[in-house]
Amino acid sequence: MEASLAEPAKGEHFYTVTPLLESWALSQVAGTTVFLKCENVQPAGSFKIRGIGHFCQEVAKKGCRHLVCSSGGNAGIAAAYSARRLGIPATIVLPEGAPLKVVRRLQGEGAEVQLTGKVWDEANLRAQELAQRDHWVNVPPFDHPLIWEGHSSLVRELKAALGTPPGALVLAVGGGGLLAGVSAGLAEVGWWSLPVGQP
Repeated sequence: MEASLAEPAKGEHFYTVTPLLESWALSQVAGTTVFLKCENVQPAGSFKIRGIGHFCQEVAKKGCRHLVCSSGGNAGIAAAYSARRLGIPATIVLPEGAPLKVVRRLQGEGAEVQLTGKVWDEANLRAQELAQRDHWVNVPPFDHPLIWEGHSSLVRELKAALGTPPGALVLAVGGGGLLAGVSAGLAEVGWWSLPVGQP
């Protein structure tokens, strides 16, 4: 009999502790040891599950019965994955031109997919409209303190693996959710002065 995913154990999170591996090629180019935090092995495919999973778990505790997200990328996949784990429905709203492979991936996680508008802004307006329904919650892709709190787990893992701070952290910055979470994590572990940059 297959185990149910609907009831996570108390304190269980949806992300995986990911490997920290030395990159020989990047170390050669940089002239110093370079490590890669392999967030691509997360169950939802990216670091987004750290923050979005945490956000979804917290709103579910407060009575959310339906998740809505307007991202068809990693945030939408993380929201759909989290909804499936929580045993609640999710609606992911995408622009009409969304790639079929993205729609299929979201549907594979059990989410309803709505195609609305020509651009993301129009899809986002639809998601916000849906989130006005009772017990429906809009899942922001990056701009919420609970999401930053979830992303901060990455720094705790770095400290556990390395012990001492690295010379610098380099990370991708889009909406800024990862940067905000990493900054919070650095403060939490006492690595205040560690430089952070983007490639």
